[in-house]
Amino acid sequence: MTTPPDADPPLLTLHAAVVLLGALFAGFVAAGLGYLGGVPPALALLAGLTAAGGAVPVLRSLIR
Repeated sequence: MTTPPDADPPLLTLHAAVVLLGALFAGFVAAGLGYLGGVPPALALLAGLTAAGGAVPVLRSLIR
């Protein structure tokens, strides 16, 4: 009797996926609100990237 080969581990854990999706959402919200507030698109994008980067450690500690 043969056993099936072991499955590869997932690329991202569920925890990492939830944290990254939450950070992505926070970045989109920050960029969208900045753009709607009259900020130039490049600065709104920069604000969204900053918000997403800042949200990762916060979400990581909150979701554990």
